Amino acid sequence: MRTHKSGFTLVEILIVVIILGILAAIVIPQFTNASQDARRSSLVSQLQTLRSQIELWKLQHGDALPNLVGGVDGANPDTSNWNPLTTVTQFNGVNFGPYMQAPPRNPLNNLGAVVDGNGTGPASAACGFIYDYNGGAGTGRIWGTDVDGRTVFVE
Repeated sequence: MRTHKSGFTLVEILIVVIILGILAAIVIPQFTNASQDARRSSLVSQLQTLRSQIELWKLQHGDALPNLVGGVDGANPDTSNWNPLTTVTQFNGVNFGPYMQAPPRNPLNNLGAVVDGNGTGPASAACGFIYDYNGGAGTGRIWGTDVDGRTVFVE
């Protein structure tokens, strides 16, 4: 008498592995795009919050813009001056703020530096944000930079 053993052949196992590989090749890039889309959505939300907080600061400080440009003098974009929005400020003897809990970082490039610009061209240095300060005479508008840290992120 012969005993018949049943099981999967090598060919059947290879076919299953190939099908799983094809499915993985289709699904994994979609997850990569989803995470990049989430970062972009996060930046849009962050920019809306920053714009509203800058407007609030401006209203409470006699139409003056907060100086967020790199460093105290605006010379070094590697060190941004988020202090006007992250600390308590005074205007006419009244305390205002803080407007944010912590300095923001651009989710696309993980940079938090701010450079002065009007958003029409690339930033002068790699940064997370471009802010139209212009020595206090700018519009106060703020833009995020794209993955490269120089070009303006298109919302």
